[in-house]
Amino acid sequence: MAQQVLIIDDVESNLLLFKAMVQQNSIAQVHIFPSPLDGLAWAGENEPDLVIVDYMMPQLHGIDFILAFRQLPGKDTTPILMVTANDQKAVCYEALGAGATDFLTKPVDKVEFQARIKNMLTLSDAQKKLAGRSTWLAEEVRRATLEILDRERETVVRLSRAAEYRDPDTGAHILRMAHYSALIARELGLSVSDQTLLLEAAPMHDIGKVGIPDAILLKPDRLTEHEMSVMRSHPLLGYKLLNGSASKVLQAGAEIALGHHEKFDGSGYPAGLVGEAIPIFSRIVAVADVFDALTSERPYKKAWTMEQSIGFLKANSGSHFDPACVEAFLVDWAAVLAIKKRFQDEDESAFNHSGAT
Repeated sequence: MAQQVLIIDDVESNLLLFKAMVQQNSIAQVHIFPSPLDGLAWAGENEPDLVIVDYMMPQLHGIDFILAFRQLPGKDTTPILMVTANDQKAVCYEALGAGATDFLTKPVDKVEFQARIKNMLTLSDAQKKLAGRSTWLAEEVRRATLEILDRERETVVRLSRAAEYRDPDTGAHILRMAHYSALIARELGLSVSDQTLLLEAAPMHDIGKVGIPDAILLKPDRLTEHEMSVMRSHPLLGYKLLNGSASKVLQAGAEIALGHHEKFDGSGYPAGLVGEAIPIFSRIVAVADVFDALTSERPYKKAWTMEQSIGFLKANSGSHFDPACVEAFLVDWAAVLAIKKRFQDEDESAFNHSGAT
């Protein structure tokens, strides 16, 4: 594609001369304007590869034209050659300070003019190729990043499934509680990035159960005090499993795993944290996890009704649960019901391709 050269000079003979010299040794398309305002308007709608502008002109002299041209979007690096009959260095310095790339004084030497034009068009072409290369690299980085994130999400799903296969909870439970968590985060005003992070990290809350013996984890009867102590070690086991990763998702998963059994009044475990000392993600997951557990049927229990489950959350608001999280969960009840209806079957792909609620 031919390069575009814009020439502005109020003297028609100069326009024709400059145009002829540009076209003599290049295949550039030349656009000439005796009015600097008309030339500036053309530049605003087009992409010149080189601008040649006279200094002394009515309406707008060369330096003011350059200043206005540089303000146009995408015109900050376009080569500009200013031509002037004034050989005073102060004018040249002012032109360079305004954004001119180079300058020539009249009378213009043809050989020098054509050499400057050739060099500046080469510079413009190199700049465009570099910009295209940068765009290509940015796109490649974006694609590679998305691939990494997809693999990371797959890792999260598989880690979560590892706990699920040793626990009576279902894959649908993992999906529901993750989306309930993102919903609460949204209503609390957390950023979209935090909502997404919570959606992806929440399924790992019980990953520590992979370290609990089957005799305890799958025991149908009431656990003994010792067995309960072993069961209550799963938050710390999950934290140790996930902690130290460079992944933000696994970092968040470690925090959630450690704190989702803490209670707002300090009666939870493993650290007995109180109130806002419990990380916000853990406080959110506590509400989402318990609610879904209550409303889900398991081999060892019947599902509670929605009314019973809501009553439990409200009755334990301020003791077990952060009141703000309970309130946020109940704000958009239609969204809660939609999540419960959507995730009825075990479907890994639903998690892999779902965004924050």
